[in-house]
Amino acid sequence: MDVQLFIPCYIDQLYPETGFNTIKVLEKAGCTVHYNPNQTCCGQPAFNSGYWKEAGSMAEKFLKDFNPDMPVVSPSGSCSSFIIHHYHKVLADRFDLLDRHQLMKNNIFELSDFLVNILKVEKLGAKFPHTVTFHDSCSALREYGIKDEPRRLLANVEGLELIEMEESDKCCGFGGTFAVKNNAISSAMAEKKVINALATKAEYIVSTEASCLMNINGYCKKQHSPIKGIHLADILASGL
Repeated sequence: MDVQLFIPCYIDQLYPETGFNTIKVLEKAGCTVHYNPNQTCCGQPAFNSGYWKEAGSMAEKFLKDFNPDMPVVSPSGSCSSFIIHHYHKVLADRFDLLDRHQLMKNNIFELSDFLVNILKVEKLGAKFPHTVTFHDSCSALREYGIKDEPRRLLANVEGLELIEMEESDKCCGFGGTFAVKNNAISSAMAEKKVINALATKAEYIVSTEASCLMNINGYCKKQHSPIKGIHLADILASGL
Protein backbone atom coordinates (compact mmCIF):
# COMPACT_ATOMS: atom_id res chain seq x y z
CA MET A 1 0.00 0.00 0.00
CA ASP A 2 1.23 3.51 -0.83
CA VAL A 3 1.15 5.86 2.15
CA GLN A 4 2.25 9.40 2.91
CA LEU A 5 4.26 10.10 6.04
CA PHE A 6 3.51 13.12 8.21
CA ILE A 7 6.21 13.86 10.79
CA PRO A 8 5.13 16.30 13.54
CA CYS A 9 7.46 19.19 14.34
CA TYR A 10 8.42 17.79 17.76
CA ILE A 11 9.69 14.62 16.15
CA ASP A 12 11.34 16.45 13.27
CA GLN A 13 13.25 18.78 15.58
CA LEU A 14 13.91 16.67 18.68
CA TYR A 15 13.43 12.98 17.88
CA PRO A 16 14.31 12.50 14.18
CA GLU A 17 15.21 8.85 14.80
CA THR A 18 11.55 8.23 15.62
CA GLY A 19 10.62 9.51 12.17
CA PHE A 20 13.08 7.15 10.51
CA ASN A 21 11.85 4.29 12.67
CA THR A 22 8.27 5.02 11.59
CA ILE A 23 9.37 4.54 7.98
CA LYS A 24 11.10 1.28 8.92
CA VAL A 25 7.95 0.00 10.63
CA LEU A 26 5.65 0.95 7.76
CA GLU A 27 7.95 -0.65 5.20
CA LYS A 28 8.13 -3.81 7.34
CA ALA A 29 4.31 -3.83 7.27
CA GLY A 30 4.41 -3.81 3.46
CA CYS A 31 3.92 -0.11 2.71
CA THR A 32 5.64 2.10 0.18
CA VAL A 33 6.28 5.33 2.05
CA HIS A 34 6.15 8.75 0.37
CA TYR A 35 7.58 11.78 2.17
CA ASN A 36 7.05 15.39 1.12
CA PRO A 37 10.05 17.40 2.45
CA ASN A 38 8.04 20.62 2.16
CA GLN A 39 5.73 19.62 5.01
CA THR A 40 5.81 21.64 8.23
CA CYS A 41 3.77 21.92 11.44
CA CYS A 42 0.07 21.03 11.37
CA GLY A 43 -0.74 24.26 13.23
CA GLN A 44 -1.83 22.81 16.57
CA PRO A 45 0.49 24.95 18.77
CA ALA A 46 -0.79 28.15 17.15
CA PHE A 47 -4.42 26.99 17.46
CA ASN A 48 -4.06 26.09 21.15
CA SER A 49 -2.45 29.47 21.84
CA GLY A 50 -5.35 31.35 20.25
CA TYR A 51 -3.69 32.25 16.95
CA TRP A 52 -6.39 30.85 14.71
CA LYS A 53 -5.49 32.95 11.68
CA GLU A 54 -1.93 31.61 11.71
CA ALA A 55 -3.24 28.10 12.36
CA GLY A 56 -5.49 28.50 9.32
CA SER A 57 -2.50 29.36 7.13
CA MET A 58 -0.71 26.25 8.33
CA ALA A 59 -3.81 24.13 7.80
CA GLU A 60 -4.02 25.42 4.22
CA LYS A 61 -0.39 24.48 3.62
CA PHE A 62 -0.89 21.04 5.12
CA LEU A 63 -3.86 20.30 2.92
CA LYS A 64 -1.88 21.33 -0.15
CA ASP A 65 1.22 19.36 0.87
CA PHE A 66 -0.64 16.04 1.09
CA ASN A 67 -2.78 14.08 -1.35
CA PRO A 68 -6.19 13.53 0.31
CA ASP A 69 -6.74 10.37 -1.75
CA MET A 70 -3.72 8.55 -0.28
CA PRO A 71 -3.48 7.52 3.40
CA VAL A 72 -1.46 9.87 5.60
CA VAL A 73 0.19 8.12 8.55
CA SER A 74 1.75 9.91 11.51
CA PRO A 75 3.48 8.77 14.73
CA SER A 76 1.21 11.12 16.68
CA GLY A 77 -2.42 10.76 17.70
CA SER A 78 -2.45 14.36 18.92
CA CYS A 79 -1.50 15.95 15.61
CA SER A 80 -3.67 13.55 13.62
CA SER A 81 -6.64 14.29 15.85
CA PHE A 82 -6.14 18.04 15.54
CA ILE A 83 -6.24 17.80 11.76
CA ILE A 84 -9.33 15.59 11.83
CA HIS A 85 -11.38 17.46 14.42
CA HIS A 86 -10.31 21.10 14.31
CA TYR A 87 -9.25 22.14 10.83
CA HIS A 88 -12.81 23.09 9.92
CA LYS A 89 -12.75 25.72 12.67
CA VAL A 90 -9.79 27.63 11.22
CA LEU A 91 -10.95 27.17 7.61
CA ALA A 92 -14.58 28.14 8.18
CA ASP A 93 -14.69 30.60 5.26
CA ARG A 94 -12.55 28.57 2.86
CA PHE A 95 -15.08 26.31 1.15
CA ASP A 96 -12.55 24.99 -1.36
CA LEU A 97 -10.29 23.83 1.46
CA LEU A 98 -13.17 22.47 3.52
CA ASP A 99 -14.02 20.07 0.70
CA ARG A 100 -10.39 18.93 0.61
CA HIS A 101 -10.37 18.56 4.39
CA GLN A 102 -13.49 16.42 4.24
CA LEU A 103 -11.57 13.96 2.10
CA MET A 104 -8.40 14.24 4.17
CA LYS A 105 -9.91 13.66 7.59
CA ASN A 106 -11.10 10.19 6.57
CA ASN A 107 -7.64 9.29 5.33
CA ILE A 108 -5.27 10.38 8.10
CA PHE A 109 -4.17 7.87 10.73
CA GLU A 110 -2.05 7.56 13.83
CA LEU A 111 0.56 4.82 13.39
CA SER A 112 -0.79 2.13 15.74
CA ASP A 113 -4.36 2.65 14.50
CA PHE A 114 -3.20 2.29 10.91
CA LEU A 115 -1.19 -0.88 11.60
CA VAL A 116 -3.83 -2.66 13.67
CA ASN A 117 -7.12 -1.51 12.15
CA ILE A 118 -6.26 -0.76 8.51
CA LEU A 119 -3.37 -3.07 7.67
CA LYS A 120 -4.45 -5.73 10.21
CA VAL A 121 -0.81 -6.12 11.27
CA GLU A 122 0.07 -6.67 14.94
CA LYS A 123 3.33 -8.63 14.74
CA LEU A 124 6.29 -7.03 13.02
CA GLY A 125 9.15 -9.16 14.30
CA ALA A 126 10.41 -6.52 16.74
CA LYS A 127 12.62 -7.48 19.69
CA PHE A 128 12.90 -5.39 22.86
CA PRO A 129 13.99 -7.37 25.95
CA HIS A 130 12.85 -4.88 28.57
CA THR A 131 9.99 -4.19 30.95
CA VAL A 132 7.85 -1.22 29.98
CA THR A 133 4.78 0.64 31.13
CA PHE A 134 2.42 2.69 28.97
CA HIS A 135 1.35 6.32 29.14
CA ASP A 136 -1.94 7.15 27.41
CA SER A 137 -1.70 10.64 25.93
CA CYS A 138 -4.75 12.81 26.61
CA SER A 139 -5.31 13.69 22.94
CA ALA A 140 -4.53 10.22 21.61
CA LEU A 141 -6.87 8.53 24.09
CA ARG A 142 -9.74 10.96 24.42
CA GLU A 143 -9.81 12.74 21.08
CA TYR A 144 -8.27 10.36 18.55
CA GLY A 145 -9.52 7.27 20.37
CA ILE A 146 -6.63 4.80 20.61
CA LYS A 147 -6.06 2.62 23.68
CA ASP A 148 -5.86 -1.09 22.82
CA GLU A 149 -3.95 -0.65 19.55
CA PRO A 150 -0.54 0.28 21.02
CA ARG A 151 -0.87 -2.43 23.65
CA ARG A 152 -1.70 -5.09 21.06
CA LEU A 153 1.43 -4.16 19.15
CA LEU A 154 3.57 -4.23 22.29
CA ALA A 155 2.17 -7.66 23.20
CA ASN A 156 3.75 -9.01 20.01
CA VAL A 157 7.25 -7.63 20.64
CA GLU A 158 9.66 -10.43 21.52
CA GLY A 159 11.14 -10.13 25.01
CA LEU A 160 8.98 -7.19 26.07
CA GLU A 161 6.93 -7.25 29.26
CA LEU A 162 4.22 -4.63 29.66
CA ILE A 163 3.28 -3.71 33.23
CA GLU A 164 0.42 -1.27 33.50
CA MET A 165 0.90 1.68 35.85
CA GLU A 166 -1.77 3.30 37.97
CA GLU A 167 -3.54 6.23 36.31
CA SER A 168 -1.96 5.54 32.92
CA ASP A 169 -4.63 7.77 31.39
CA LYS A 170 -3.83 10.83 33.54
CA CYS A 171 -2.10 13.81 31.92
CA CYS A 172 1.70 14.00 32.07
CA GLY A 173 1.55 17.78 32.43
CA PHE A 174 2.73 18.79 28.97
CA GLY A 175 -0.35 20.27 27.32
CA GLY A 176 1.62 22.36 24.82
CA THR A 177 2.14 25.86 26.18
CA PHE A 178 0.60 24.73 29.50
CA ALA A 179 4.01 23.34 30.51
CA VAL A 180 5.56 26.76 29.88
CA LYS A 181 2.85 28.98 31.36
CA ASN A 182 2.13 26.71 34.35
CA ASN A 183 5.53 25.19 34.99
CA ALA A 184 4.99 24.30 38.66
CA ILE A 185 1.72 22.48 38.00
CA SER A 186 3.18 20.75 34.94
CA SER A 187 6.18 19.54 36.96
CA ALA A 188 3.93 18.18 39.70
CA MET A 189 1.89 16.26 37.11
CA ALA A 190 5.04 14.85 35.51
CA GLU A 191 6.29 13.84 38.95
CA LYS A 192 3.09 11.90 39.66
CA LYS A 193 3.32 10.18 36.28
CA VAL A 194 6.93 9.12 36.89
CA ILE A 195 6.21 7.96 40.45
CA ASN A 196 3.44 5.70 39.13
CA ALA A 197 5.75 4.39 36.42
CA LEU A 198 8.59 3.69 38.85
CA ALA A 199 6.22 1.71 41.06
CA THR A 200 5.91 -0.87 38.27
CA LYS A 201 9.72 -1.42 38.22
CA ALA A 202 9.60 -0.86 34.45
CA GLU A 203 12.66 0.35 32.58
CA TYR A 204 10.78 2.45 30.03
CA ILE A 205 7.63 4.56 29.74
CA VAL A 206 6.12 4.06 26.27
CA SER A 207 3.83 6.52 24.51
CA THR A 208 2.58 7.37 21.04
CA GLU A 209 3.33 11.07 21.64
CA ALA A 210 6.79 12.63 21.38
CA SER A 211 5.55 15.78 23.13
CA CYS A 212 4.53 13.82 26.24
CA LEU A 213 7.83 11.96 26.17
CA MET A 214 9.73 15.24 25.96
CA ASN A 215 8.04 16.42 29.15
CA ILE A 216 8.49 13.08 30.93
CA ASN A 217 12.12 12.71 29.89
CA GLY A 218 12.85 16.29 30.93
CA TYR A 219 11.57 15.56 34.43
CA CYS A 220 13.42 12.22 34.61
CA LYS A 221 16.69 13.80 33.54
CA LYS A 222 16.38 16.60 36.07
CA GLN A 223 15.62 14.15 38.87
CA HIS A 224 18.20 11.57 37.71
CA SER A 225 15.45 8.99 37.47
CA PRO A 226 16.42 5.52 36.18
CA ILE A 227 13.34 5.24 33.95
CA LYS A 228 13.26 6.59 30.38
CA GLY A 229 10.53 7.59 27.95
CA ILE A 230 10.47 5.94 24.53
CA HIS A 231 8.17 6.26 21.51
CA LEU A 232 6.14 3.26 20.38
CA ALA A 233 7.68 3.47 16.89
CA ASP A 234 11.17 3.13 18.33
CA ILE A 235 10.23 -0.12 20.05
CA LEU A 236 8.43 -1.50 17.00
CA ALA A 237 11.55 -0.83 14.91
CA SER A 238 13.89 -2.56 17.36
CA GLY A 239 15.51 -5.63 15.86
CA LEU A 240 14.08 -5.08 12.37
